[in-house]
Amino acid sequence: MAERLMEIRSLKTHFHTKQHVIRAVDGVDLDVDEGQIVCIVGESGSGKSITSLSIMQLLPKPMGRIVEGEIRFQGKDLTKLTEKEMTRVRGDQISMIFQEPMTALNPVMKVGDQIVEVLLQHRSISKSAAKAKAIDMLRFVGVPQPERIFGEYAHQLSGGMRQRVMIAMAMVCEPKLLIADEPTTALDVTIQIQVLELMKKMRDDLQTSIILITHDLGVVAEMADHVVVMYAGQVVESANADTVFEQPHHPYTQALLASIPSLDEQKDMLISIPGTVPSAAAFPSGCRFAERCAAVQPSCVERMPDLREIAPGHYVRCDVAHGGAS
Repeated sequence: MAERLMEIRSLKTHFHTKQHVIRAVDGVDLDVDEGQIVCIVGESGSGKSITSLSIMQLLPKPMGRIVEGEIRFQGKDLTKLTEKEMTRVRGDQISMIFQEPMTALNPVMKVGDQIVEVLLQHRSISKSAAKAKAIDMLRFVGVPQPERIFGEYAHQLSGGMRQRVMIAMAMVCEPKLLIADEPTTALDVTIQIQVLELMKKMRDDLQTSIILITHDLGVVAEMADHVVVMYAGQVVESANADTVFEQPHHPYTQALLASIPSLDEQKDMLISIPGTVPSAAAFPSGCRFAERCAAVQPSCVERMPDLREIAPGHYVRCDVAHGGAS
């Protein structure tokens, strides 16, 4: 049985403005085992990216801060580390691939020098040895002519090639955990498949655990060992991938799956979820999905349902799925 790599408990990340407190992440529990791919899914505004930035301690300050909870990585609570201590973890033991590689890469530095910089920061290594290792990593992630690409700038590369450079930079220190935030956004289908296969290769060859943030359920079906469904800053369902796709219990998860177009079924109209995610500045007191839910009951708007285990390893935040409010 794989060992637990990271545990997040009751994580709350809020943004404080003059007018409001934005509860972007509001009580998230999440586990990642060694060598596991965990997919976090949900609409925009669900808190997926802010959860990942909380793990990396890259929240925009002073507005954004973790106000409650623990993020235990290899037994160490990251929320208790100083910035200097976190700098040693970030990029070495935990790395992140950001949504848009064009803006994440430094436009005035050669891409190879950016990879070398990561190595020099975290390893006692000469610059020439760092360059050799950077070129090897570019080759590992499938970059053709890595010696030439090493000396080019981000604007000279295609979107798929920039994403490979980002992955090489994230993986060059062989971290235990890789966080990938929408890594296939804006890439064509062929390149998407190549990037996903590359991430599987990293998991298999380097035993890297991966948190993959996406709204694409096709990607989830292809990649996930475990799925965490988020809505309005909370986890609403969590289970292994087969369970989520075959036996979804939360109405939101069911609605997401129902909205996927199917080649096997002819439909006059695509299914969509009515309404929008509620504002994080004014969440309702009851279930946050109640206004959009087809199975809503009067009790749903009166109290917030707990995240409870309905079967081994399968957690759901819904009183209707639990058989009624307790």
